[in-house]
Amino acid sequence: MSDATKGVLAIIAASTIWGLSGVYFKAIAHIPPMEVLAHRSVWSLVFIVGLFALRGRLTEFSTLLSNRVAMTRILFSAIMVSVNWLVYIVAIQTGHATEASLGYYIFPLVAVVLGAVMFAEKLTTAQQIAVGIAALAVLVLTFGLGTPPWIALVLALTFGAYGAIKKKLGVGPVMSVGGELALLAPPSLLYLVWLQIGGSAAFGANGHDTGFLVGLAFFTGLPLVFLSYGFQRLRFATLGLIQYLNPTLQLIVALTFLGEALTPYHAIALPLIWTGLALYSFDLWRQDRAARNRGIKSSTSGDTINESAKL
Repeated sequence: MSDATKGVLAIIAASTIWGLSGVYFKAIAHIPPMEVLAHRSVWSLVFIVGLFALRGRLTEFSTLLSNRVAMTRILFSAIMVSVNWLVYIVAIQTGHATEASLGYYIFPLVAVVLGAVMFAEKLTTAQQIAVGIAALAVLVLTFGLGTPPWIALVLALTFGAYGAIKKKLGVGPVMSVGGELALLAPPSLLYLVWLQIGGSAAFGANGHDTGFLVGLAFFTGLPLVFLSYGFQRLRFATLGLIQYLNPTLQLIVALTFLGEALTPYHAIALPLIWTGLALYSFDLWRQDRAARNRGIKSSTSGDTINESAKL
């Protein structure tokens, strides 16, 4: 099996875990969102630290934690990801999983806009059109539902900001998540202890809830391991296309397992978003292909020069 194939399978595994997570979170929908979020932070840190121990990276992790500049930057990414997690949990518990999937669909287009604003990256004509189509979809939902799709927008914006911050960290994806969890876990643990003392904690109340809360670690740690593996073996264009599997599975879960209804306005907005994503993906593929061709030409030119020198 080639490295590229292994990379594809790894990204598919990560996207599948996240895409089906709605079923998991629905099973503990009776537990307050903040308590679920706190358990996810604490148990995910346990998972990540265990992973670092197995891979002999505890010293590297300790060095990161002692780096005040890096940890200050990581604090902002930790805030963004915690808000993203909390909003997603609330979306599942309140019957807005469909809207949550929309958020992760429009995230790539939001990321393009954030790249233009924060890093002065130029938008191609195709990207501008794609963003415009996504904005039209948001307007359709706002008009039809009588309010902006706040859950989708907050999820897309926080995840986009999270990615933008991590782009400047200069720290590996799994290692930086360890830093984020190291910041989130202490206050989360204090909150959970307070709940435990007050007798209102779900943890320990029964085997079902306790097991599911501990299992939350795998919805953070395991997909990140798969993503990190895939990042090292795939081109960015391929990576971007496969990750659409996540919101697609989220939407399927929302409409089938969670029994949510697709309103006429969602039925209009979704094809618009898919059209924008298709245009964006084609443009991404075109740019990737052009970059590869330039690389081949440069390599060929270099070979010609070398051969001439030999002659």
